[in-house]
Amino acid sequence: MIVVAGEALIDLVPQGAGALVDLSPRLGGGPYNTAVALGRLGSPTAFCSRVSSDTFGEALLDGLREAGVDVSSVQRGAEPTTLAVASVGADGSAAYSFYVEGTADRLFSVPDRLPDATAAVSFGTCSLVLEPGASAYEELMRAAAARGVFTALDPNVRAGLIPDADAYRARFRSWLPSVSLLKLSAEDGEWLGGTPAEWLAAGPAAVVVTRGGAGLTVFTRDGAAHAVPGEPVEVVDTIGAGDTVNAALLHGLAARGALSPEALAGLGPGDWTELLTFAARAAAVTCSRAGAQPPYASELGDA
Repeated sequence: MIVVAGEALIDLVPQGAGALVDLSPRLGGGPYNTAVALGRLGSPTAFCSRVSSDTFGEALLDGLREAGVDVSSVQRGAEPTTLAVASVGADGSAAYSFYVEGTADRLFSVPDRLPDATAAVSFGTCSLVLEPGASAYEELMRAAAARGVFTALDPNVRAGLIPDADAYRARFRSWLPSVSLLKLSAEDGEWLGGTPAEWLAAGPAAVVVTRGGAGLTVFTRDGAAHAVPGEPVEVVDTIGAGDTVNAALLHGLAARGALSPEALAGLGPGDWTELLTFAARAAAVTCSRAGAQPPYASELGDA
């Protein structure tokens, strides 16, 4: 089972142009989207988070259940659901402003245990920024890595939520010894500072860098780099595209029995080309429709 740990929230997506355009609520949050995408691809998946008991929270849990995701590790709270107001650029790129004060997901506490079948845990986005939950997720990451569980990290930087950029960059670097697979966008990498070689030296067995329509590149500890182009698609918006890449990578690695640093090191150029191409294809489907709507396995074929 792949456990996805992090926030679930509601994206308010504009339905047209203008400052006061109607906003449509959509289920979202980077980790939430990753969990839904994994479930739709057919990977046994569990979600580990704290979700509000309000109507938005119930809708978020319903979305997970519909995707076949195990929600038994979800904590509940009476606090409201986090809201993210999206703005979509002419090229389909999305930017966000957040309403996070006093919301349920930032009060996450470390669970007593993860599901018995846990083979990997995925972390990222706002959940690693907003305290006190951020420290709890960090503790969970370090504990999982110490037990030999495969860990994946997508920082998915939301700079507007980070009060001290230098402190967050230092914290990011402190996570790397506990990370098996680091996936990040080229923009995030530039903001965080460093290079794939430097990140690999700190801990991860592989680093995947996404460049939107330009494709994906994986860097491995042996000094190799394997790249694939993006999948041509008419972009509606990019909401959830990176989260879909996360899910596709984890799904493909699980299918290859490669959810360990040692197994990652054993993947050859052909394996990585197939895996990255699958991830690019999955992300293209998400970009072709409004909001975070990752594809089902039937839309993609084998990983």
